[in-house]
Amino acid sequence: QGYRAEMDNPAMLILLPPVLRNRKDVLFGNMPEIYDFHNKIFLHSLESCLGAPERVGCCFLDRREDFQMYEKYCQNKPRSESLWRQCSESSFFQECQRKLEHKLGLDSYLLKPVQRLTKYQLLLKELLKYSTSCDGVQELQEALVAMLDLLKSVNDSMHQISITGYDGDLSELGKVLMQGSFSVWAGHRKGPTKMKDLARFKPMQRHLFLYEKALVFCKKREEHGDGYDKTSSYSFKHFLKMNAVGITENVKGDHRKFEIWYSGREEVYVVQAQTVDLKMAWLNEIRKIL
Repeated sequence: QGYRAEMDNPAMLILLPPVLRNRKDVLFGNMPEIYDFHNKIFLHSLESCLGAPERVGCCFLDRREDFQMYEKYCQNKPRSESLWRQCSESSFFQECQRKLEHKLGLDSYLLKPVQRLTKYQLLLKELLKYSTSCDGVQELQEALVAMLDLLKSVNDSMHQISITGYDGDLSELGKVLMQGSFSVWAGHRKGPTKMKDLARFKPMQRHLFLYEKALVFCKKREEHGDGYDKTSSYSFKHFLKMNAVGITENVKGDHRKFEIWYSGREEVYVVQAQTVDLKMAWLNEIRKIL
């Protein structure tokens, strides 16, 4: 309120940088929605567990869907940070901070929801540590899994918003299920390329995004900024529709490799994960789709 409401205060208008006008929603994202959820709903359900902390798991599970609002907040964060960098020195913010007597600037508070999200799973882990043989353990365990899934989903979608050069709308490909970097060898049906010939070629480094409907291949580019401005972007290379994909789980010579083939082996990709566990995690997700 000390900042957001002040953007509508006629007396403060003269101090407001032009770039900020009508851009409250970019700077604050859906923070009001998150605040209302905690203030009116989640806090009350947590307070009802004061006498029985083991019931906290149920609070998270009952509201599992609501926590998706954090994903929206995190996806907007890069836009918010970019706007903040343009006007963080403005007298508008300095005046607001002075009135509030805050030691920290607004950016520290805009980071809170992101930090909160990582804290939930830690709190649930602590609760589980002390709840070995009581009612509600099962729900606490499920709540922890749900929060870890949410963190992973937010992390994956944060990478996804850095994809450049894709013509269509990525959201039409469904949800991002996995993302990560791999060594990839590509072979095509056009010539009689044998698998053992492929191994001789130098692999490409590719960042793969597994969506419900497609597997997207990108090339990772490190952007050089200073400090926390350093961001990676992923330039889109090509994608395979999942309804025409097949997999071979083992490739001779390396347990970390598997094969993805497309429309009846028209195109073949040998993909090498960093570890066998990572390979298995990807194969499990791909199998579920197929």
